[in-house]
Amino acid sequence: MHDTPPASGSLVLYKVRPARVVAIGEKIEIELEGGQTKRVRPKDVRLLHPGPLNSLKELEPREGDVMEAWELLEGGDTDLRELSELIYSEFTPATAWATWQRVAEGLYFEGSPKSIRARKRDRVEREQAERAAKARAKAEWEGLIGRLREGRMAEADRPLLEEVRRLALGRADRSRILKALGHQETRENAHRLLVQVGYWPPRYNPYPERLGVPREAPDLPVPPLPAEAREDLTALPAFAIDDEGNQDPDDALSIDGDRLWVHVADVAALVAPDSELDQEARARGANLYLPEGMVNMLPEPVTPLLGLGLQETSPALSIGFTLGEDGSPADVTIRRTRIRVQRLSYEQAEGRLDEAPFKAMRALTEAFRAHRHARDAAAIELPEVSVRLVDGEVRIRTLPRFRSRDLVTDAMLMAGEAVARYCEAHAIAIPYAGQEPPERVQTPTDMAAMYAYRRQFKPSRLSVEPRPHFGLGLERYTRATSPLRRYSDLLVHQQLRAHLAGEPLLSAAQVAERVDLAEAGALAMRRAERLSNTHWKLIWLRAHPEWTGKAVVVEKGDKKLTALIPKLALDVRLRVPGDPPLNACLELRPREIDVPDLRAYFRARPCA
Repeated sequence: MHDTPPASGSLVLYKVRPARVVAIGEKIEIELEGGQTKRVRPKDVRLLHPGPLNSLKELEPREGDVMEAWELLEGGDTDLRELSELIYSEFTPATAWATWQRVAEGLYFEGSPKSIRARKRDRVEREQAERAAKARAKAEWEGLIGRLREGRMAEADRPLLEEVRRLALGRADRSRILKALGHQETRENAHRLLVQVGYWPPRYNPYPERLGVPREAPDLPVPPLPAEAREDLTALPAFAIDDEGNQDPDDALSIDGDRLWVHVADVAALVAPDSELDQEARARGANLYLPEGMVNMLPEPVTPLLGLGLQETSPALSIGFTLGEDGSPADVTIRRTRIRVQRLSYEQAEGRLDEAPFKAMRALTEAFRAHRHARDAAAIELPEVSVRLVDGEVRIRTLPRFRSRDLVTDAMLMAGEAVARYCEAHAIAIPYAGQEPPERVQTPTDMAAMYAYRRQFKPSRLSVEPRPHFGLGLERYTRATSPLRRYSDLLVHQQLRAHLAGEPLLSAAQVAERVDLAEAGALAMRRAERLSNTHWKLIWLRAHPEWTGKAVVVEKGDKKLTALIPKLALDVRLRVPGDPPLNACLELRPREIDVPDLRAYFRARPCA
């Protein structure tokens, strides 16, 4: 406080606002703006003018020459009276308050009412630049928020929306923009905003980037195939049977008497352990299959070089075996070969199943299937679809239940069991696939039971210790028939090649370490595929608001039930009047499609 204490009618500063002294006692009674009074301690106020001030309404704005006073005093000291007289030519309660406001602004002057310093020019100019920048930033911010509230953006807003993009992709937890708009700071809300304002196109698929999976094949040099001896099996007809349009054929079938051959692309011939190609494939874990297209885990030139049937003859690692009396593969042999492959779609193969050599192949694979089912292998046949983006159009195709698909599936499982048993017998460390049984083993016969049974299944795990695989009904199993598509299969092939060549093998610890790294990448790939498929299914539904389709009740809850739409292989949560039983048919029609939340809402009624 000043040496001169305030008297009744004085103008004082209370906190940062003006007050008028009403009475003096042990405490000072002051009047505040608005008319209310307050008793405060003397040290809580600072004298600005001795008065008399009859009303705070007298403190009206004043026009004065602040710049002239500052230039005159630059770098020097003054007090409130002198500065008031320089700016306003008088010292009154009104000019004292107006002067103090200039000081409180902190641009040209700083200090206390008793001791004020005129700031130097360089500090003033620096402060002016900073304040101008803050003012521009504030105006830009307010303009941005205003545009976003209107559901639009300017092109110049893109850098500012980077924080929202980072949240949408799971790379940040907060967004000042979403908070300012009053939205919860979630990935889904960030996604929704970016689409609403045009930062992302309406159909943008964020999941590959959100999960950090590569969108391009690796750009690495591919070495030539080594010159090595291969058994010539080109006289033995070999067939690569796949979905129409498959781009990476890596397995084919032959039969020679009672011996079934499963030929697999010899990827390990090009990809040596710990090579640059191997390390890149290990980091990715698997190919990425999106509706938008496929992304290889290996450089693109590898597939046309090694894919079975893509050249006149193909190098292969061929697994041959007979069917033992117990229904398992027997007399297993593994060889480096050269084969001539004919490519067929499942539909083309379906019409030839009763012809040679497919009839003989079927006899072996069906016997093997019976053996697996006798061991409680799961027979779950829920709807499957293919989701593809073709020329910008989402195409969803139900995958037919071809017997030729069963033939190929069982042949690949036979090869997986054959390799697992071979490696176990020869002490070759590989990743075995195992699965624990569910709590209750069942043989489901309807869709709801299959849906429930599948939910009980424990995940399949890779381990260097051989274990049974419950779902497949196999005592020993490894994945060995897709080395172009999965790193764990490639790792098996690398070990087999080293064994056949008499070269040192990787230890169990080395194999386990590689599997752990690869499975982390493969898990991200599978999640990206699953979420991307759902995303594009919802995009398709949003583009067909008049669509109606049938669904089957597969699960019931307290307030909602779950229905499976076979045509889309999509399960949805519904509120349905009444109490439809499991496996009841419902007719659905889209009500709302929330793409960022991956949710679809339908109107439902019992099928006619």
